[in-house]
Amino acid sequence: MASAFRHAAAALALGQTGIAGKSSWRLLLAGIVLSILPDADSIGFLVGITYKSFWGHREFSHSIVFAVFIAAIVQQLFFNSHSSKGERIRVFIFLFLGCISHAILDAMTTGGLGVAFFSPFDDTRYFFPWRPIKVSPINVHAFFEGKGLAVLKSEAVCAASVILLSWLVRKMKRMSVNKNSHH
Repeated sequence: MASAFRHAAAALALGQTGIAGKSSWRLLLAGIVLSILPDADSIGFLVGITYKSFWGHREFSHSIVFAVFIAAIVQQLFFNSHSSKGERIRVFIFLFLGCISHAILDAMTTGGLGVAFFSPFDDTRYFFPWRPIKVSPINVHAFFEGKGLAVLKSEAVCAASVILLSWLVRKMKRMSVNKNSHH
């Protein structure tokens, strides 16, 4: 998995895109919680649930269906009042993206068995071809004993790549607008 820090940072970054309209601190907090929630499945290791089972790590809780389901529940319970239909839809999309970002980041890691994006319909596990993020130890103690530093470094490289790509796209758009305005 990517670290909890990286998952939270992804939700915060999504909140800055304007996807959900005006992002309140409550909505950003909900996005952060949903971005970390899929790893609650790691509790299964303590009670004998195997990695490859439906309730195992990176299975159902990392799926698209789970992200849709949990985003809909959170939107209905906490963000359904005093909003227009358009705002409710934007909030749902933000919450869904916050949750599914977890699985996307995990599919970019160097370890584990992959992510079951299509569970419960298909339990095939996937990784993306580009896997720059070192897998993070599930055990919090192991993370802070040194292995976590290597994970954070790899996540920083990934984040820097995304920031650089975003900057280049914005710069190219500005150049294109400037070029077109001179004609």
